[in-house]
Amino acid sequence: MNLKSLAKRATVVTLSTAILAGGDALVTNAAPKDSKDHKEDYGFSHITRSDMKNMIDQHGDPDFTVPSFDASTIENIPSAKKINEEGSEIDMDVWDTWPLQNADGTVAEYNGYHILFGLAGDPKNANDTFIYMFYKKAGETSIDAWKNAGRVFDDEDKYIPDDPYLKDQSEEWSGSATFTSDGEVRLFYTNRTEFNLDKELYGKQTLTTAQVNVSEPEAGTLQVDGVEDHKSIFEGGDGSIYQNVNQAFGGEEINFNENHTLRDPHYVEENGRKYLVFEANTGTETGYQGEESLYNRAYYSNSNKFFQDEKENLLESPQKEFAELANGAIGIIEINDDYTLKNVMKPLVASNTVTDEIERPNIFKKDGKWYLFTSARGSKMTIDGIDNEDIYMLGYVSNSLTGPYKPMNKTGIVLHQDLDPHDVTWNYAHYAIPQENSDDVVITSYMTNRGYFEDDKSTFSPSFKLDLKGKKSSVVEDSILEQGQITVDE
Repeated sequence: MNLKSLAKRATVVTLSTAILAGGDALVTNAAPKDSKDHKEDYGFSHITRSDMKNMIDQHGDPDFTVPSFDASTIENIPSAKKINEEGSEIDMDVWDTWPLQNADGTVAEYNGYHILFGLAGDPKNANDTFIYMFYKKAGETSIDAWKNAGRVFDDEDKYIPDDPYLKDQSEEWSGSATFTSDGEVRLFYTNRTEFNLDKELYGKQTLTTAQVNVSEPEAGTLQVDGVEDHKSIFEGGDGSIYQNVNQAFGGEEINFNENHTLRDPHYVEENGRKYLVFEANTGTETGYQGEESLYNRAYYSNSNKFFQDEKENLLESPQKEFAELANGAIGIIEINDDYTLKNVMKPLVASNTVTDEIERPNIFKKDGKWYLFTSARGSKMTIDGIDNEDIYMLGYVSNSLTGPYKPMNKTGIVLHQDLDPHDVTWNYAHYAIPQENSDDVVITSYMTNRGYFEDDKSTFSPSFKLDLKGKKSSVVEDSILEQGQITVDE
């Protein structure tokens, strides 16, 4: 018997079989296919495990690295003060902020002023989380120029007859604000309840809106004259498209590793129609959480070898439970002209098995393309090689508001920093603001972790510029601006 000839013929047969099978048999050293394996993308885009792993190789690239800031130059916001429950004036932490914007995302000018809404509160009380209104004259850039008009809402503003959710409000969380065609200030934000098992309140988050009435009682001063049309819009519905709070926490046993999100509404218009884009989690019909999700190749990569190897590692990983729970999403709903719910739409992007939390979505149209950005923390991810100090702003681009969205810079990385959280210059919640007649956008964020220091409060970070060109972006070299600066003159 000619053993060499027989071996050669066997090799040819094996190769032919592999080709007929579509090529997967050519993959070597991959784990065997499991009967649970499937591939279902549910008709929208995904932040894949492959993209996140490849992103690690882009760490340190100056195009994507948040600039370094000089800690000695960082100031608290001078006007961010309040009277605490003891009657003493204190300096507040200020973290997530968002400007009053035009429908196209550019900064709106209100009677010669720029307005900035932000979360602020007592550094010693984590539950003191409410929306304040800051303002300055348009054209001023110094952090000292920002004045504080105080809280937007009074405590009694949550008691609205027939609204089923506002009465249980405990905190006010992030959102957006638009300057309407009627010249009104329309605020969108997140109403959050306390987490109290006895009251069956589980930190429920509801997308909410109000018209904020603003006046100028004297030159150089704006004030909030109350709110009207304060109402709830959306809290997750039946859980089929987006997970609701009862699905997350309403069972007999509560899993405190669960991270339910339905918050950060960002207002956008397209062809005369109104939408809110928001942070969420997928529902039962859009790729729900659970062990089954670990077998969905759509969440991994187009490569079967990567899918099989990564799946095998994940099934044996201490991150397995967190990956099963991870079903973060950027959601979208259409709203009516009176800002009530019109249509619940499928997500724009989801992060199943990667993370449960993709925060503060920000979206605008520029040069015919839709840009979608979101903030994410490595500490909430399940990817080997990404650690607790990794902070990202991820970006995706599409020719249509509803997608499909493709990752910018090949993986989705737009910004990255990995500072020690106890560094005064640590920064998060990066927010891209388009500028009129410019390829550059201004990036704002907050700096210094809340309550970490006695004297250094959470404050406006120095802003900087980011250049956008189609699917590519890059941090503009030597473009650091003032703390809290939201516009630039080209």
